[in-house]
Amino acid sequence: MMRSLVRGMIVAALLVGPQMAQAQSYPNKPIKLVVPFPAGGPADTIARVLTEKMAPLLGQPIIIESRAGAGGVTGIAAVAKAEPDGYTIGLSSAGPLAITPVLSETMPYDVHKDLKLLTQVVEVPELLVVADNVPAKTFGELIALAKSKPGKLNFASTGVGGVPHMAGELLKVSASVDIEHVPYRGAAPAVNDLLGGHVNMMFADIPVLLGNVTAGKLRALAIGSARRAPSAPDVPTTAELGMPQVLANNWYGLVAPSGIPADVAAKIYSAATEALNSAEVKDKLALQGATTVGSTGAEFAAHVKAEMEKWAQVGKAAGVKLQ
Repeated sequence: MMRSLVRGMIVAALLVGPQMAQAQSYPNKPIKLVVPFPAGGPADTIARVLTEKMAPLLGQPIIIESRAGAGGVTGIAAVAKAEPDGYTIGLSSAGPLAITPVLSETMPYDVHKDLKLLTQVVEVPELLVVADNVPAKTFGELIALAKSKPGKLNFASTGVGGVPHMAGELLKVSASVDIEHVPYRGAAPAVNDLLGGHVNMMFADIPVLLGNVTAGKLRALAIGSARRAPSAPDVPTTAELGMPQVLANNWYGLVAPSGIPADVAAKIYSAATEALNSAEVKDKLALQGATTVGSTGAEFAAHVKAEMEKWAQVGKAAGVKLQ
C-alpha cells in the first residue's frame, strides 16, 4: 500500500512539475494580444494604453494583432483555438462574448467552455448622436420625429451584433419606433456617412463620436448609461430622459484560451489589474470616455452571463437573428 502511495505521489509530481516550471518561467517571450477589430478604433486604443503599462510588469513585450471580421468573432475564435500557454490572449468587447453567442445559431467557440475570462478591463457608455441635417434637437424630439415618419429614419452601426447595433434595436423596442438598421464594417465608415448626412443617427462608444460632437459636426442627444459620462457631462442619460430601459454600455475584457494554467492566468490578471489601478492608465482611458474596472474572473463571468441574458431578450423582442 505504501508503494502504491509513493508511486501515486511520483506520478502527480511528474504531472504538476512541468506546469509549475511553465508558470515560474512565464513569460519568457513576447505575448500576443488579439484585438478583433480594425486598428485605430476604441478597442485598439484601449489595448495600447493597457499593454503599455502591462508589458513592463510582465517583463516581455505585448504585441497587438488586429484580427477583424464577423463583428469580432473571427479574432476571438482565434484566441479560443490558440495554444493555452498564455502567449495568445485577446481583448473582447460585449459583441463576441455576450451578443453574437446568444443571437447566432452557429458559433466557432463556446464562451463558457473554450475561453478563460480573465478580467473586465473597462466600461464604455454608448452615446446617441444625430446628423446635422436631422431637425431633432432633443431626445424627445427625435422619438417624436421617428414616430411621425415610420420606416423613414435609419441608424448606423459599426457592424451586426455589436453593442451599437443592439443599442439601436433596444431603442426601437423601448420607444416603439420604426427605424431602419444600416450596418457598416467598423466605426470609421459609419461615422463618415453620418457626417455626410447619408444616415440619420447612431449609437457608438463615446470616443468614436466625441471629437465630432465637440466640433459641432454631430449632435449628442443622450447617453445610454445609468450616470452621466465625465467626458460628456452635458449629455443627459436615457434614464433622465424618461427611458431608463435604454441602458447600453459597451465593455471590454481580457480573455485567454480555456486550459491556460492557473498560475499563468494569475500573472496576466495581476499585471492587468495593477495597470488598471494606476492613475496613469485611469487618466488616459478616462480621456477616451472609458472607466476602468479590473474585476475578478468570477465577477467578469457573472457580468458576461447577465449581459447574455439581457441581449437575448432584446434580440427576441426585436426579432434579430444573426447568421
